[in-house]
Amino acid sequence: MNTEVVVRGYYDAIDAHDYETFEGLLAPDVVHERPDRTIEGRETLVTFMRDDRPNKRTTHEISDVSENGATTVAEGRLLDSDGEQLFKFEDEFSVSDGRIAKIRTRTR
Repeated sequence: MNTEVVVRGYYDAIDAHDYETFEGLLAPDVVHERPDRTIEGRETLVTFMRDDRPNKRTTHEISDVSENGATTVAEGRLLDSDGEQLFKFEDEFSVSDGRIAKIRTRTR
């Protein structure tokens, strides 16, 4: 599967609250390094996104997805339920065998 399709599917699943699809995009030992914490393991990441993230009423607006060797980088904005920008982000993804193995998030 094309890594851009996997990366865009990641955001689509989160925004649609489709945690079954979201789970299927993740490797069992996925690691998500965020500015505020590191989340390890597929079940832990799904639980965080479904139940524990600070604001679940958001939308990811992706402005660019590019591949740089083994890394796929997505740039965009996180919008609240009113369409107001909360922050800009850059996510670096490592995808292996069609599943996301690692995510590193930077915010601005």
